[in-house]
Amino acid sequence: VQVKISPERQQLIGIKTASVKSQPIHKLIKAVGRVDYAEPNLSIVNLKFDGWVEELFVNSTGRAVRRGEPLFDIYSPDLVSAQQEYLIALKAGATLGDSSSILKSAREKLRLWDIPDREVEELGRTGQTKKTVTIYSPGSGIVIEKNVVQGQKIMSGENLFKIADLSRVWILGEIYEYELAFIKTGQEAKISLSYYPGESFAGTITYIYPYLKPETRTNQVRIEVANPGLKLKPEM
Repeated sequence: VQVKISPERQQLIGIKTASVKSQPIHKLIKAVGRVDYAEPNLSIVNLKFDGWVEELFVNSTGRAVRRGEPLFDIYSPDLVSAQQEYLIALKAGATLGDSSSILKSAREKLRLWDIPDREVEELGRTGQTKKTVTIYSPGSGIVIEKNVVQGQKIMSGENLFKIADLSRVWILGEIYEYELAFIKTGQEAKISLSYYPGESFAGTITYIYPYLKPETRTNQVRIEVANPGLKLKPEM
């Protein structure tokens, strides 16, 4: 059945025509989210031996540190003994020439205690044990936890510092169950905050968590965002 409508009638009722063509269909999904630390950018500082903090160089939370920056000096009787063992093995090897396995074992002990190779080499060059050893930051970032004070007795395994690199952060977005079909990893996301009106941050969905929150019927998605100027702060 064909229906014909006069041009006057078409104009009156506002009919518009267009050629059929393929084009992408966009769906806008709005969600709330929370800024969080990017887990791969977190560093924990602890020790594999007991000792006493002789001098503390980084003594406050919120301070920025660089990878390799000194955090504190520690005195450990066990570490002094390990240095002495290494020097004895080194001298025995030079004299007898048959103690390479003992020397290797002594050096490996220091390495397993995370003593840098440069300090072991310096020990062998000078032939003198050091009362204290300097502990360095394993990464660059902001000190978000500090559980050490000068003069404190430290036990092996204690978490002394927690350092977060905030140059990239995660946004944990909450997507309702009925909208999950439209969400895929690799999609772009635009983040805006009331703290910065008129400004937005671009991110990418990197992970969709495999479970729902039963109390809200939402699924969490992880959006990774560059954070120049550290404007995005965890818990925003």
